[in-house]
Amino acid sequence: MRIIDNQDYNAKNMIEALLMRSQLNFKNVQEIVDDIIENVRNKKDGAVLEYTRKFDQAVLTPQTLKVTDNEIQEAYNTLDENFISILQRAADRIRLFHEKQKRNSWIAPDEKGTILGQMVRPMESVGVYVPGGKAAYPSSVLMNVIPAQVAGVNRIVMVTPPQNDGSVNPGVLVAAKIAGVTEIYKVGGAQAVAALAFGTETIPKVDKIVGPGNIFVTLAKRTVFGHVSIDSIAGPSEILVVADDSANPVFVAADLLSQAEHDELASAILVTTSAEVAYAVKDELIRQTEKLSRKEIITKSLKDFGVIIIVNTIEEAIEISNQIAPEHLEVCTREALSLLPKIKNAGAIFLGHYSPEPLGDYMAGPNHVLPTSGTAKFFSPLNVEDFMKKSSVIFFPEEALKELSEDIITFAEAEALTAHANSVRVRFEND
Repeated sequence: MRIIDNQDYNAKNMIEALLMRSQLNFKNVQEIVDDIIENVRNKKDGAVLEYTRKFDQAVLTPQTLKVTDNEIQEAYNTLDENFISILQRAADRIRLFHEKQKRNSWIAPDEKGTILGQMVRPMESVGVYVPGGKAAYPSSVLMNVIPAQVAGVNRIVMVTPPQNDGSVNPGVLVAAKIAGVTEIYKVGGAQAVAALAFGTETIPKVDKIVGPGNIFVTLAKRTVFGHVSIDSIAGPSEILVVADDSANPVFVAADLLSQAEHDELASAILVTTSAEVAYAVKDELIRQTEKLSRKEIITKSLKDFGVIIIVNTIEEAIEISNQIAPEHLEVCTREALSLLPKIKNAGAIFLGHYSPEPLGDYMAGPNHVLPTSGTAKFFSPLNVEDFMKKSSVIFFPEEALKELSEDIITFAEAEALTAHANSVRVRFEND
């Protein structure tokens, strides 16, 4: 992992390279995804079952696509009771946090009898994609489903790829039950996204698709956007740590590694005012990586997209962070809370030496589905409002409309929209 001084010319180039990294530049993959989507759109269940045999080596029928209550009960019987309790505690904390995000409809009458307002309603149906097999993440189930459930979505449909014996990861099934999923189907990949977007004989069409997945899933979500809503186009994971000389190099290195293990494209960045901390963290990264199971992924991630930047002031460090707009920002300084007003762009902000990123992934309560690749400058974490829609409410009595009629007519005619003007004019022609 490189150590560079922020005054070095290469620092600017390095930051720009980090912002430009992408996992979506795969023309050949897009062509495959397009074919899968078109096939599912035309052949429906037949295509879904065909791709499930091909990609997951699981032989299913329309009758066995849907997970049964017995399968969910078997998952409970299989899973360690302590882990089930942990899932429940995590769900409770996530639900408590997201309950505070709910917004209500409002109506505002005035003395002239007009009524303006906004009706806030949940979406009718949402599809949640959950990776399966070795990359099964019960935490993602909780984070994607609970905000939708809190919003009041009636139908929450989960799709996840089956194992080759047709079973589904038990942790994923138990998390789905705890979170409030209403239907679960054994299908993954781009074919699952297509099924949710257009519907099949067995799998219902939904209004929105959320959840992480591989490159095929990500490109499929991007392709069907417009037919349905999606959460976002997620890029590789990233973490940026701002540290002063009070930071513990062991802690900082461990936190950087927690993201580097996700993906070879993941980015881990330390920006510090202390050269001593910088070199100690570099040593710790080498020492700790040797003990970790995903050593090869971590090594490539740190080599290609890891960097330690030494700056003169914490203000300079925050400025770099705001420029990068990281998915996860840790502030490991003496007075971390005092820096909060200066932070403009970050998906999630972890303050202090004992608020590591994995706390947010699992148990803190805020959502871990966060904007990546610099999009924290204009996107927010997944939240309850992502599963709600708003309608404006307008009621005007005759006199209130008459008072504004000439303004509306003039405005419409200035835009050469004479039918707009006529819509108001005809109401008062007899006057």
